[in-house]
Amino acid sequence: MRLLLLSLPLLVSGCVTVEATSSNTLTASSREQAEARIELGIGYLEQGNMLKARENLEKALEHDSKYYRAQLSLAHYFEQVGEEKSAEKLYKTALRQHPKNGNVLNNYGTFLCKHERYEQADQYFNKAINQPYYYLISASYENAALCSLKSGEKEKAKQYFDRALDHDPYRPRSLLNLAKLEIENGQYTDARIRLMNFHKRYGVQKPSLQLLIDLEGKAGNKALEKKYQKKLELMG
Repeated sequence: MRLLLLSLPLLVSGCVTVEATSSNTLTASSREQAEARIELGIGYLEQGNMLKARENLEKALEHDSKYYRAQLSLAHYFEQVGEEKSAEKLYKTALRQHPKNGNVLNNYGTFLCKHERYEQADQYFNKAINQPYYYLISASYENAALCSLKSGEKEKAKQYFDRALDHDPYRPRSLLNLAKLEIENGQYTDARIRLMNFHKRYGVQKPSLQLLIDLEGKAGNKALEKKYQKKLELMG
């Protein structure tokens, strides 16, 4: 069975406040204009219109050159078009300017993992997790788990998935990947309960059925294996 290693989140949004101080001359409209351009740029990126995506994301950075979401969005664009050096340069600028921003740390960790720099990626995910007032801890634990799977560290991945679910018990990727690891470890009852809970929350899905087929096959329950196989076939 193919590993349920789903794609890592590419961009994490967050709330930002702009304080009116003598050292900060940015206006609320600058931030709002940057946000509007980010929205447009990401929309164009999803549509595959790279020219318009870049134009809007660069405009976002012009409106607010130190805004971390503008920096991350343009870095993501550079990744999408294969300009890895430009992406990393922008990530490092964001890190210098926002060294304690959990979103920046998490996204740089994602970038590092994509490029198989696993040890560094793990460090940045954990830095994000340890930041005060960072509320996307479950996402960073899940990213760390997926990255550990990619690097072949299954036990470490299992621990991270457990931590992700401690913070958010219904993360679907963590539930499915943890169930898969439990099946591989022969923990069939735990995996079965986890998958049944998944179905209660999200309904029957192809990936969860595939896991149940694998589980019951390995557990020797041929009747259940056939039952789930038929169900999967009916789903098309």
